[in-house]
Amino acid sequence: MVLATQAARKGWVVVEVSDFGVERTLVLLKPDAVARGLAGRIIARFEDSALKIVGIKMRLLDAGFTEKHYFDLAERAGEEVYRATVNFMQSGPVIALVLEGVDAVAEVRKLIGGTFPGVAEPGTIRGTFAHQTKASSEATGKAVMNLVHASGNSDEAAYEVALWFGDSEQFDYSTLAQRYAY
Repeated sequence: MVLATQAARKGWVVVEVSDFGVERTLVLLKPDAVARGLAGRIIARFEDSALKIVGIKMRLLDAGFTEKHYFDLAERAGEEVYRATVNFMQSGPVIALVLEGVDAVAEVRKLIGGTFPGVAEPGTIRGTFAHQTKASSEATGKAVMNLVHASGNSDEAAYEVALWFGDSEQFDYSTLAQRYAY
């Protein structure tokens, strides 16, 4: 507040960080990413893109929590996809991250690539590390093992961040990257 008052006296325009489109989003490193030892390499991709980790935890999902997270999946993709996804997500630990940055939701979606690894763009997380096709997923009845879940839009991000992380589990701090990114 003091800085804003001093700036106003000098006739400077004070721009809030929120004016730059800074937002938070949820990313889950799924059981296949954890089991394959890819967590560090995947997280580095986000940090390399000036996304800041403001919350992180590892957990096993129980049926109730999985249902809260995927509350509309059966409606959107069908009961069979829902069951396969729930079974997969409960098969091992996941690492949950809250990432913050300019247009964080869109930036994360760009970095991870398309849902189906077989058609994900080269250089994306899924295009580099995941290789299952939609056809193989459908033929085996297994969930798409695509390493990462990311919020699809800002409303979904707000819901998912609140579901996975309390206020006391999210941290505000400055990084060197912020100086250059926003």
